[in-house]
This record gives sequence, C-alpha cells and structure tokens, in this order.
Amino acid sequence: MSSNEVTLQQENGQPLDTESEVRDTPVPPAIPFYTECSEAAQAQLFNECEEQFAQLEMLQNEIILAAPDSDENPQEQSVNRLTAVAAELKQWQTRRPELLSTNPEVLLVVGAEELQKLNSQLELVLSCSQAKRDTLRETLKSEQKWLEEKKEVLRAGTEHVVKQRLENERLSEHSVLQDTKKKIQKMKDYQNRLMETLADVLAEHFPLPTQETNADKKKKNIPQELNENLISLNEILELLMNTTLETPHDPYISIDETFWPPYTEMLLRHGIAQRHPEDCFKIRLETFY
Repeated sequence: MSSNEVTLQQENGQPLDTESEVRDTPVPPAIPFYTECSEAAQAQLFNECEEQFAQLEMLQNEIILAAPDSDENPQEQSVNRLTAVAAELKQWQTRRPELLSTNPEVLLVVGAEELQKLNSQLELVLSCSQAKRDTLRETLKSEQKWLEEKKEVLRAGTEHVVKQRLENERLSEHSVLQDTKKKIQKMKDYQNRLMETLADVLAEHFPLPTQETNADKKKKNIPQELNENLISLNEILELLMNTTLETPHDPYISIDETFWPPYTEMLLRHGIAQRHPEDCFKIRLETFY
C-alpha cells in the first residue's frame, strides 16, 4: 500500500490495515552514536577553544577601553548604542557562518549528537500523532454509529408518514358518509329504546281510567263521565315533544275532550307543561334548556 492510498483511506474514514501500515512504514536507519573523540581530536578542539576565548577576552577589553565618557548626554549615548547595534546586526546578517572546528572526527561526533536529539524529538512527535490518530478513529466510530441511528429513525419516520398518507387516501367521502349514517342510526335506536322505556313506565304507573275506576268514583258520589277516546299520558308527552321539535315557533297544542283532565293538571302542576298566556285551552312543553 502506497502512502497516497493510506492518506486517501484516512480522509474517507476507512479503517487502515494494521499489517500493511506496519509493513509500509519506513524504518529509520540506525545512527551510530559516537560518545568520544580521539585524544588528537580533543587536543585540537581544546586549542581552538583556547584561541576563541583569548580572542573573546581581547574584544571584551577593547570594548571596556572604548566605553563612552560619562559626560556625554544620555540621549546621545542611546542613539550611539542603537547605531552600533544596528551595524553589528547588519554585519552578522551578511557574514557566512563558520564552523567551530574543521576536524571531521569532531564534526561527526557533534552531528551524531544532534541526530540523536532530532531522532528523540521525532519519536515523540510520532507517538503523539499515533495517539491522536487512535482518538480520531474512536470518534469516527462513535459518529458513524450515531449517524446510523439517525438514519434508522429517519427511515422509520418516513415509513410512518407514507403509511398515514395511504390511510388518509383510503378514507374517501363515501366512508365518512357511511360512518355518519351509522352514528345517526345509533342515536335513533337509542332514542327509540328511551321512548319504549318511557312508554312502559307510564303505562304501568299512569294507566288510562277504566269502567271500574269510574264505578268507584260514582260510589263516592263523584259524578264522572268516561270518554272512550281518551289518549294516554305517553301520547300526550309525545305530542308535546313532536310539536316542540317540528314547530318551535308555535309549540302549543290545543286541549280537547281526548285529554284526561287529571293528567293535564298533573303536567301543569309539576312544571312539565305550561298554559298559553292568552288561551287557557292551549299548553306547551316546558323549556328545559
């Protein structure tokens, strides 16, 4: 695997082949570590150092002797010192660097030491880079896992939306109309059951007067004529309710000989019906809402 392919895999987030990575990693050449020089080289280096120190002492003495007088203005001293430093800087910039020693053995030892320092620094950089690479791999794995979870949630949400859309399309106007008709029919059936229950209760507790009841009243000297066309209390209530629903602007019904007076009086006294304010022979169902 070439270095370009390794870089491409790292950019694409693909896992690297550890074996190929180790195999393709260039092994640095072994650097010989020279710890000591020969006695001749050490003596030569010592002599050169002595010469440099002697020259340094001579320059230092010249600087001391050339020190400016204290009578000069401090501002002028600063300007002169700045000029001298600038000239020295320019001289160092134009000067070619010189080696401390021209002995190849000394240069070899110094170069080996520098290479050893550089090698240690590069190994430290390599270990830091590998640690950072491992951290990025773990981060990449967690981000890929999170991405897969979000894709799964998105897929489930999309399927749910499509399913709901199909169900809404299947619910046509005909199905809504049929559902409404079923509800209306259910309410009608419930109303019929209520009316049948009401009729049974009224028939049991409020029956129509019979010949026997009339005979008992005659024994008590209460004159009472029985009309064969009397309507039941249930029929009176149905008539009142139907009139209220069909003609709410005129909900009154006329009282005739078919209404048994005790039933009419009971409805009026218990607040179920009320008389017309101008016609006492008309009644209506009391407003309960």
